[in-house]
Amino acid sequence: MLNFKIHNIQILSMNIRNLLIVYILISSTRLHSQEAASKVFYLEKIKAEMKLEWPKNRTINLVFHGHSVPAGYFKTPIVNTLNSYPYLVLEQIKLQYPFTVVNIINTSIGGENSESGQKRFESEVLIHQPDVLFIDYALNDRGIGLVSAKIAWEKMIRAALDKKIKVILLTPSPDQTVDINDDHTILDQHATQIIQLSKFFNVGLIDTYALFKNKTKEGFDLVNFMSQVNHPNENGHHLIADEIMRYFK
Repeated sequence: MLNFKIHNIQILSMNIRNLLIVYILISSTRLHSQEAASKVFYLEKIKAEMKLEWPKNRTINLVFHGHSVPAGYFKTPIVNTLNSYPYLVLEQIKLQYPFTVVNIINTSIGGENSESGQKRFESEVLIHQPDVLFIDYALNDRGIGLVSAKIAWEKMIRAALDKKIKVILLTPSPDQTVDINDDHTILDQHATQIIQLSKFFNVGLIDTYALFKNKTKEGFDLVNFMSQVNHPNENGHHLIADEIMRYFK
């Protein structure tokens, strides 16, 4: 009788183990099949609202949260606000959507990493009730490492999605001390992690690092897009802004 009970317990344990294996495989497949949000459809509702004329229209809030690059630093300490990508996006949006009222709200701080940005996220970012939120911290996240950066980014993404905010993540812009054509650098690792986060949460993605990398593969010198070692110039900011605008076309 005892042997019969042991045999039944062993069978039950095997069945549970098999079910867990199947569940893990299904979960992995779902994760693998996820993609970043479509540039064509992700902001479809917002784009429709931006076409409305007064008095049916409303104010659209675009919030840019990150470090010195979205803050507008070109050659430190010069802050070239109007030629930074958040305001180049505003300029292009106004050409395409002349009836819309758009606020560009820049909560970026030079020198900051995502851990610091996450700590002030509720009080200084969500308070603005973003319609679209852009997060750009990877360049400075080298100082805190991949694990800490992932935790901070996930917290911000989840908090924004809980508020039904559309989120668009940006991979890092270049640092000329890092070989952009080496696919195994720390900046590449942060870029890969951000791409994975965009797929996992099915949010928007601007692969900034790939934009600059592709330019060098086309034969352009990276220096043509940089104002100093780790800050893009106006040409570099235009690359980022033009890619963001693909979500608003």
